[in-house]
Parts: sequence; structure tokens; C-alpha cells
Amino acid sequence: MPALKYLSAYSEQTQQQVSQLLAQNKLGEVLLKRYSKAHDVRTDKALYNYVQDLREEHLRNADPINKVEYDSKIHVINHALGLHTSISRVQGGKLKAKHEIRVATMFKEAPLEFLRMIAVHELAHVKEKQHDKPFYKLCTYMEPNYHQYEFDLRLYLTHLDTGSGKLWA
Repeated sequence: MPALKYLSAYSEQTQQQVSQLLAQNKLGEVLLKRYSKAHDVRTDKALYNYVQDLREEHLRNADPINKVEYDSKIHVINHALGLHTSISRVQGGKLKAKHEIRVATMFKEAPLEFLRMIAVHELAHVKEKQHDKPFYKLCTYMEPNYHQYEFDLRLYLTHLDTGSGKLWA
């Protein structure tokens, strides 16, 4: 069975099922059945508006997000798919924090569900810094299907890792 680095935390049975799909060359087909088309949030401005709408809907009392953009360097440098940064500066007698969210450019050509999962994940970091139980509880509050979308995204990354092409390009 090939190493499934994106699925290493999943059960042996799940990994075997994915390996079977890979061997039959059907993993891409399964993903395309679940997610037939890519979203149309292609620009940084559209992404900013999308994330702000999510924040307004679920995290009204959270700090504002100052910048949201696609970043082509994220996947290569950080081995991540999104990045939340908080920059604190002293202004007068107060400490001001600026929050920025960067999303890997691979999500420009992905289903809306994958983009939503990454956006929810990075927004949750505004309130919860660690990947712990309260963090994932907040993620599932903002997106009830969070864990399914994360799993399917891991399947897509596995699909790409085998040298197969993009599905929604």
C-alpha cells in the first residue's frame, strides 16, 4: 500500500479503501461525483468579501479581518493550505491587532466546500489559537460538514500527490 501522507491519522480500513480507489484510478471520479464544479471566488477582493460574510454570520464579536488574499507561496513554504497571522502594534496607549488570512492559490480552482472549509478553519484561529477541542467545535459551528470537507480535501490532495491532474481546472 502506498504511503498516504494526508490520511495517516485515519484508520487502516479507510486507508485501504482509498488505496483501492487509487489502484482502480477512480479517486478523481469519486470526488467529481461529490463536487461537480469549482466556485467563482477567483479574485482577492471576492475572497475578502466571502470571508467577511462568513465572519459576519458566525463571529460578529471577533476582531476584524484586515486582509484576505490568495497566496501562491503557502503550499510550498509552509506545507499548509491557509495561514492566519496576527500582527500586534502599539498605537498610543493601546495595543492594536491586525488579522490577515492567506489561502493557497490551489483553492482558486476548487469546489466552494473546500474553500469554505479553509476559510472557516482560518477564521476559527481568530478566536482559538490551538488545534484543540474548542477550535474544532467552533469550526463545526460555522460549518457543520467541516470534518467531511476536510476529509474530502485530503482525498483531493492524495489524488494530486499521485501525479494526477487537477479536477476542476
